Amino acid sequence: MEKNLLLIDPDHDYLNWAAKHLEAPKSGIRILKCDSAQKALIITQKADVELIIASDDLKPIDGLELLKQLRAANNTALFILTAAFPSASQIIEATQTGAHDILKKESLPFELRSVVERAWQTIDERKSALESKDEESVILRPQSTIIGESKVFQDLFKIVGKVAKTDAPILITGESGTGKEVVANSIHEHSPRRKNELVAINCGAIPENLLESELFGHEKGSFTGASARRAGRFEQCDQSTLFLDEIGDMPLSVQVKLLRVLQEGTFSRVGGNETLSSDVRIIAATNKNLALEVAEERFREDLYYRLNVVELHLPPLRERKEDIPLLAEFFLKKITMKNNLGTINLSGEAKEKLQEQYWQGNVRELENTMARACALADTNLLLVEDIPITKGLQIPSNVQRAADLLNMSVEELSSLIKKS
Repeated sequence: MEKNLLLIDPDHDYLNWAAKHLEAPKSGIRILKCDSAQKALIITQKADVELIIASDDLKPIDGLELLKQLRAANNTALFILTAAFPSASQIIEATQTGAHDILKKESLPFELRSVVERAWQTIDERKSALESKDEESVILRPQSTIIGESKVFQDLFKIVGKVAKTDAPILITGESGTGKEVVANSIHEHSPRRKNELVAINCGAIPENLLESELFGHEKGSFTGASARRAGRFEQCDQSTLFLDEIGDMPLSVQVKLLRVLQEGTFSRVGGNETLSSDVRIIAATNKNLALEVAEERFREDLYYRLNVVELHLPPLRERKEDIPLLAEFFLKKITMKNNLGTINLSGEAKEKLQEQYWQGNVRELENTMARACALADTNLLLVEDIPITKGLQIPSNVQRAADLLNMSVEELSSLIKKS
């Protein structure tokens, strides 16, 4: 039986190229083409289209709106969205709406054929599952500002789109300054809990004797200074999301009580006997290797597996250098608007210099560097000599390479060397 693939794009040259690029003799695939969302809706009503590849730049509605209308009409065709510069929110929304994949147009000559081949494989697997009546296996995979156009971050946006609408605990890992809290906020903002404010707590910034009270609350007189009953973070974010930053620094005594909440969904205030419950979605973050912390008995293994249902790893800035100019320009705009500095631009050479740096402090260090450059700028164009790079924080590449190969931070590697 012939399969139908529909290409939708206002660019007729692209349509002809893509059709020729994807056609294969005796493949049993018929390629349909159109240049508007309106025509696409008519075609999908008349033909059984199994795979759709649509541009976001359509009229009178864009590709994302077309996807929404197709899903509203119970059209289950696999949908691939193409865009020149897909934003984080666009990728997340498309994934949540049901897009199978989102591709950058500049990568189509290299990726389109392989993505389409995998899509047909998915379609065949879904048909096979339907025939065996395995309902769970045929569920359609759906596909604060996160800045990034690198492939690793584009893939991250797709995962955020999938996990945001669930209640699964999420563990975000990555070096300091990679943007873990930004990602946590993005997950919350795209979740059903977004009507309520995300509650964040830094587990490493609160003394052990106060952290339990901060999380679970306390009764009046339960300890010195407890002059009144106080609700903890778990009570405060009922029906919302609790972000536990630097979870690797949480004392073992508090880890035990957190584990109980995750297992049983109940807790008690410090000094109280009343059993309380709260509907909370947990997102935790750490710059430590928790598997190593478990091995060193500094973190509970059972809690680690409870938190690590879905792990999102944020790569350091040195592994996504193509995002550095984009981030630098974003910070420039943010800083100049906040301080009424007018427009300040980066020269091409300055962008290259930024991409050459190590950035031990990652995105946070880059933002601080742009703030210093703006404060010291004499003109509205930043040159190479205007970029104040801190030389003292550079780490030899061989040290970083060794740490990367061992899947640990430079700090963890240094600690391991000292112990040995």
